Amino acid sequence: MKTSLILAAGFAVCALAVAFVSFHPPGDVLHAAVSVLQGGDMGLAMATLAVAKTRDYQLGDNEEYPVIAADIIYQGAAVGENGVGYSRPLVAGDPFQGFAIATVDNSLGAAGAVTVNVRKRGNIVLPISGLAITANDRPAVYASDDDTFTLTASTNSLIGYVARWVETGVAVVEFDAALVKAALQA
Repeated sequence: MKTSLILAAGFAVCALAVAFVSFHPPGDVLHAAVSVLQGGDMGLAMATLAVAKTRDYQLGDNEEYPVIAADIIYQGAAVGENGVGYSRPLVAGDPFQGFAIATVDNSLGAAGAVTVNVRKRGNIVLPISGLAITANDRPAVYASDDDTFTLTASTNSLIGYVARWVETGVAVVEFDAALVKAALQA
């Protein structure tokens, strides 16, 4: 009786294996067999990749946005979003998008005719009005335009936090456009 049950179980496993092999490509079969031999679950093995898959990778710390009509964004400028989806040299109150990696000239173009590449997170050395050595307590940094930075919130745009004091009026600023947006929405 015991031998009959073991034989029946063995035949059932063989039948399942034959069915799996007949309906799956060889790469899946090998992947599943290795997974089972390593103590894995065959259900999970079938969900993993069995062949290479091309993915569309983005630039990570960089992003690209359409620029407003009739304007120039210079390299190094703080970039803001104008409220209808276009980037421009930051104006106080704009949501901060990052710092322009290169100059883009859309002075003769329609809105969206060109795009600006921005670094959306990182560390940058900036002149900051009113900054003293006591700024190592990570105060918030704001921009009132694309090249004026301050510790005063008022109607200015939050861009990041002092990471390290360099000298009076100069600091390394840690910025992350996504975190700034999240902080403002909290």
